[in-house]
Amino acid sequence: MKKIAVIMTILFVTLTTIGCKQQEQKQQQVNYTPASPPVLMEIDQRQQAARMTPKNPEVWINLGNVLMDSQRFSEAVDAYEKAIALEPKNVNVLVDLGTCYRGIGKFDKAVELYRKALKINPAFPNGHLNLGVVLGFDLHKNAEGAKEIKRFLELVPNGPQSDQARQAVQELTAGSPAGK
Repeated sequence: MKKIAVIMTILFVTLTTIGCKQQEQKQQQVNYTPASPPVLMEIDQRQQAARMTPKNPEVWINLGNVLMDSQRFSEAVDAYEKAIALEPKNVNVLVDLGTCYRGIGKFDKAVELYRKALKINPAFPNGHLNLGVVLGFDLHKNAEGAKEIKRFLELVPNGPQSDQARQAVQELTAGSPAGK
């Protein structure tokens, strides 16, 4: 059971990282010294861009993405909150923001954001998968979690995460006498 939970956590982090990387624009290669790792330079560059153009949601999204990819979830929450203030119906950002709240242990807030995203776009696969993971594996609401992951599988029956999602549904339904 713990093995599946670990697999789902890895899947969850992989999905969010892939989502962020797909949203990012390609940046020019920057020279750096060993004392300045590339990720820190990238964070610094994106923070500077956000200070220079604070009304541009993309700069906040890009900053949030690099912070989330670096597992600096609290800082990413701040950046994504600024992006959402500028683009309240951005489903990708709502889901990423939910993921960051999960990363800092605020599962109810993550659920709230995933549901908000799914209200805007009910066919957003990662919203269902992430919601299912939090409901099932973090909040131990197995039946609700399995339902959301099944919805993900309806939308993405043969995607790269589909086999792991099927295993998660199996785990949640097998370990749930009354669906908890």
